[in-house]
Amino acid sequence: MRLPIAPPHAAHGVRPRRKRGQTLVEYALILAVLTVVMIFCMRLLGARIVVIFSDIAAILDTAQSSH
Repeated sequence: MRLPIAPPHAAHGVRPRRKRGQTLVEYALILAVLTVVMIFCMRLLGARIVVIFSDIAAILDTAQSSH
């Protein structure tokens, strides 16, 4: 026989209050973590990205001057 597992608040007949601002805070924390990760990746790959764009600009410059 399996007994249903009730949440702790069910024994007292009290429902937990829903916090309206909790979701906003969670989204803000997710956004902050993503921002930190993006800044870290940009710093890590920043020099390489500059080199890639410089190479592309040089290729386009030589292609334009040859026409």
